[in-house]
Amino acid sequence: MMSTTTPRRKKPAAKAMIAMSAMIAGIAAAESAFAQQAVPGSRRASVSQGPVINRVVVEGSKKIEASRLEGELQTRARTPYNQATVDADVQRILDIYRGSGRGLAQVTPRIVDLPNGTVDVVYTVVEGDKTGVKEIRFVGNNQVSSSRLRGIMQTTETNILSFLKSSDIYDPDRIAADLELIRRYYLKNGYADFRIVSSDVTFDPAAEGYIVTIALEEGQQYRISDVTVDSRIPAISAEAVRDEVVTSAGSVYNAEAVEKSVQAITTDIARQGYPFAQVRPVGTRNPETGTIDLGYVVEDGPRIYIERINVRGNTRTRDYVIRREFDLGEGDPYNRVLIDRAERRLNNLGYFKRVRISNEPGSSPDRVVVNVDVEDQSTGSFAISGGYSTADGFIGEVSVSESNFLGRGQFVRLAGQLGQRTHGIDFSFTEPYFLGYRMSAGIDLFSKFSDQTRYSRYENRVTGGQLRLGLPFTEEFTLTLRYSLYQQELEIPNDLKQPYNDCSFPIPGYTQLNADGTPNRFFCEGNGEASLAIKESQGETLTSLAGLTFNYSTLDSTRDPRNGFYFEGKTDFAGLGGDSRYFRATGDARYYHELFEDVVGIARVQGGHIMGFGDNNRGIGNGGDLRIVDHFFLGPSLVRGFATNGIGPRDISSLDTNANAIGGTTYFGGSLEVQFPIFGLPRDLGLKGAVFADAGTLFGYEGPTYFNVGTGSILDPIDGCRQDPNVPQNCITVLDSKKIRSSVGASLLWASPLGPIRFDYAVALSKEEGILAPNGARIGGDRTQAFRFSGGTRF
Repeated sequence: MMSTTTPRRKKPAAKAMIAMSAMIAGIAAAESAFAQQAVPGSRRASVSQGPVINRVVVEGSKKIEASRLEGELQTRARTPYNQATVDADVQRILDIYRGSGRGLAQVTPRIVDLPNGTVDVVYTVVEGDKTGVKEIRFVGNNQVSSSRLRGIMQTTETNILSFLKSSDIYDPDRIAADLELIRRYYLKNGYADFRIVSSDVTFDPAAEGYIVTIALEEGQQYRISDVTVDSRIPAISAEAVRDEVVTSAGSVYNAEAVEKSVQAITTDIARQGYPFAQVRPVGTRNPETGTIDLGYVVEDGPRIYIERINVRGNTRTRDYVIRREFDLGEGDPYNRVLIDRAERRLNNLGYFKRVRISNEPGSSPDRVVVNVDVEDQSTGSFAISGGYSTADGFIGEVSVSESNFLGRGQFVRLAGQLGQRTHGIDFSFTEPYFLGYRMSAGIDLFSKFSDQTRYSRYENRVTGGQLRLGLPFTEEFTLTLRYSLYQQELEIPNDLKQPYNDCSFPIPGYTQLNADGTPNRFFCEGNGEASLAIKESQGETLTSLAGLTFNYSTLDSTRDPRNGFYFEGKTDFAGLGGDSRYFRATGDARYYHELFEDVVGIARVQGGHIMGFGDNNRGIGNGGDLRIVDHFFLGPSLVRGFATNGIGPRDISSLDTNANAIGGTTYFGGSLEVQFPIFGLPRDLGLKGAVFADAGTLFGYEGPTYFNVGTGSILDPIDGCRQDPNVPQNCITVLDSKKIRSSVGASLLWASPLGPIRFDYAVALSKEEGILAPNGARIGGDRTQAFRFSGGTRF
């Protein structure tokens, strides 16, 4: 029975094996048929079955390096050919081109059979023209205009200036950053219910560009009705931390101010020994009244420690450059507020394309691992800039800078300038974290030549250096300590073209002489003669000074401020060696306020005073303690409508009535300006108009008035001032007026891709007219200049 039953059990197995073999054969046949359909032709049919790839080549790419494209491909040499992978690579190349603004690019793959049975895979690229963002549309914005929202974005629309910019190229990362900018703008301006509903980007082949559509829900604008602090930690008094709150009742709700308040309270509590404390902002909206009751709740948080901080993705920037932006380290209590602040700091450095901080559980429940993922970007630049100003004429500059030198976060810049009336070179180096502390240290070296013969009949070269140490006490307030050592070399041209010193040193064959051989005063002064005060300052002057700079800023933007306050104050003490002896103080305050949408009002006040002491190494204290090179020389920087060195004390003893400004010791002035968009012009052209009114004065010459004409040294006024008109004078008469100069005017401002350009036209309303000379001419009056232009380019 066993012999008869065994064969019967084997028959089903045999049939199963036969059926499986048939199935495998069928699948193979189907795959072969599919491969022949995918790659038509007998030769290509054989290739699709898996020939080995010899090499992969991208040809036709000019705007994007072929090596970059090849690095993104999944098709590799010495691997079997796969049609699906090739198709995916084609799409990948197209995505790269679209991300760089060339949505019309075309990619055609082909294979080249080789004699040894291998193939080359070639991707032929037709790049096409640049395809930018043709239009940015907004849906749902009722309170803020579309033009204003486009102005907030970094992405711009294609226009006639597109050949000079790249901001109109579609970039998904830039669009995502723009959405965040829009969100922060609304939350900063009281729209607490704001949200972005959707953002849609489509490529329009007919328009040959991208259409960006952003749908919004603005909600209503809220004001703060009340601000409270609720401390649930017994040892922390609510009143004690209330001073750290920057939001106030009655003001428009501002999410950035809330964020700053949370950071300030958290930092203050941590200093008091409560590192686990958390500050939670709470708000109760009242839509009927449009108000928010704002509160800050201080409570104990979970006791979680940072086990480890992982820094990843930095191929160039050193780890410590990233870690030092954290106010906490490994082993410290975990605080989300401080982590968020570190992320913002890293983004603001400008070293990275992307910064993302995330957490993951640590080795125990009370431990957390912080992961910092970054992507380095280029931080060096080579710039060629040029421009024109009415003060310096045409000027060009070549500069090389690096803001993340050797990945250490240091700033280095070397620049050279060459212009009609000025040229020079300067070098700057800044270490933002000196000795491991959050303070910057730097050095500046410079040498600059300026031709002042149009205004004061002299040329000046300043060569020296400066050491500085910046101490940021808060995000708004910074104190900078400075030490400067520089040498000024003042020369008076005296040749046939510029005979500005031939009263003291006659030019043979040119200067007319009296019978006794002395220069004829009417001739030598009539062709343009430097003031005796300037002649006395000829030669080299070494200045050694220490100074402080105070900076306070609440501006909403340093590039294009609309709201906020800015103040810079400087104090300088010269006398630590060298030739100059003085104390100098200057201040400049500006207030910006948006009057209406895109209409910004600017109020500015400025002033300064310099006071000499000692004899300034002259050996004689006659006529004042200050050298002429230490005085203030002002013009359109104080009151527009006046020329460079056009305001202030002047030497009126010379017959050269058009120049010889000799500077003053005290100045003050104010300005009111309103900037507005020009109706009918696209915002991204960067054109704005402005109207302004300026007023100010400069007075208080404190230099010598008696001189030895032959040597330029100072004389005591023993025999008085010489009155003989036929011989050179040994003294000067100074017209030192305290009259307020004023002007009104209009401006055209262009934030062009070539750099900021400004045109000012001003009319002087009041000025110092000078005195009436015996010959009927006015001498010593201010010099006006109605039109002023300045601008530059960078490429």
